[in-house]
Amino acid sequence: MRTIHWLMTAAFALMLTGCAGMQTGVNPETRAAVAPTGKLRVAFLLVPLYAAKDPATGDLSGIAPDLGRQLAQRLGVPFEPVIYSNPPALVGGVKSGQWDVALFGISAERAAAMDFSAPLMEVEQGYLVRAGVPITTASEVDRAGVRVVLLGKGGADVILSQTLKNATIIRVKTQPESAALLDAGSAEVYAATKTALFGVAASRPGSRMLEGRFLVEPFGMAVPNGRNPAAAAYVGKFVEDAKAGGLVKEAIERAGLRGVVVAPLK
Repeated sequence: MRTIHWLMTAAFALMLTGCAGMQTGVNPETRAAVAPTGKLRVAFLLVPLYAAKDPATGDLSGIAPDLGRQLAQRLGVPFEPVIYSNPPALVGGVKSGQWDVALFGISAERAAAMDFSAPLMEVEQGYLVRAGVPITTASEVDRAGVRVVLLGKGGADVILSQTLKNATIIRVKTQPESAALLDAGSAEVYAATKTALFGVAASRPGSRMLEGRFLVEPFGMAVPNGRNPAAAAYVGKFVEDAKAGGLVKEAIERAGLRGVVVAPLK
């Protein structure tokens, strides 16, 4: 009887091991390439486009933690969020090895430090005008005396620093700083993702979203430059699977993101 019991226990253990292997679908070498510490450290900014934190529980929701958890589950490793307050800090985290995968806007400057997947989503950028400012169209923004606040080294900065010739650009590190400058009357226009702008406008009566957009920014997942090529290949494949399988669309809808669409399949 003891022999039979031992054989049944061993068979059950083997069955569980086999199920785990089917769930992760990844070999140990690839797992070690993507998550060398044994956990998946996923980097993102704590802003509405990426994620939100419940003030009572501390739980994270949003597209970055959603997709990060999905990727960690497929790898068969724990998910660990690595949160940054601004884009330069996230880029700087590459050099010190603070993260394994990032969800981030794609740009040539950032590609010098990290290997991006194909875009997983596309995000519209636009203008929000504070209450009482007589600007009604995007073409009126580029005028002397107009101060435009934006995140330094973000997508808006990359484009508007080249295209705005007369308006003054004010660069800040975080989105709350941008809103504070509007509230203080120290800026007339806030340039950012429409997702962020809708959130700011909701609590500021009289502010106005201008029609149109000055940029559609692609966002993808990235691994640090110099990482084992298998890491970038696996993350890139995950992104395509997530788009094709509806995971990206579902994450966007759960987060209630406006001005955001799933990127075309590669």
